Amino acid sequence: MKKDVNDASGFVLLADFIPAIVQEIRYYTTYNFVGERIDGYEAPVALLSVEAARALRNVSNRANVMGYRLKIFDAYRPVCAVKHFVLWGIEDLDQKTKPFFYPDLEKQELFKRGYIAAQSSHSRGSTVDLTLLDMSTGMELDMGSPFDYFSEISHPDNKDITEQQYENRMILRNLMMQNGFLPIDCEWWHFTLKDEPYPDTYFEFPVTLI
Repeated sequence: MKKDVNDASGFVLLADFIPAIVQEIRYYTTYNFVGERIDGYEAPVALLSVEAARALRNVSNRANVMGYRLKIFDAYRPVCAVKHFVLWGIEDLDQKTKPFFYPDLEKQELFKRGYIAAQSSHSRGSTVDLTLLDMSTGMELDMGSPFDYFSEISHPDNKDITEQQYENRMILRNLMMQNGFLPIDCEWWHFTLKDEPYPDTYFEFPVTLI
């Protein structure tokens, strides 16, 4: 379904739709691989298509029963934010975040290896980056690498992690896949709704209260 790229009518504020979630919208802050707030992030909120939010609510309900809460790092991402990433990738001298997010790679490799895309599924409104919190401790499950750590160790099937870290990844992966989301092979935190409603539309409206 093709839609006006500035039309946010098919989207919801995720926190209104799923009150139990925790949000840490990294691209609204300077704590991300670019090192500055990303264009298009006007509020520290997560937006998703209604269909993706409905599926994620099922994930949240299942996770809660198991003793976990969902923590959201990113959801809908406007096209201008993706352009911001691309421009950052071109600037060779800006390496200030390299030790924290891509210590073993050069910036150009981030695009070649699929960690950053010139056109992102996030802009279609049904992709989410997330992890699990242990409700008994309030702490994130140890996934073996942090969010947006661009390295082979972040690949979901990487075995250079402990058994418990791998098991934690599989708990998240299974919860998401059982409720209609598909993973990718290079980031344990990234999932896209299989039957996304806008597969051909890359939206441009900002991340803000709607």
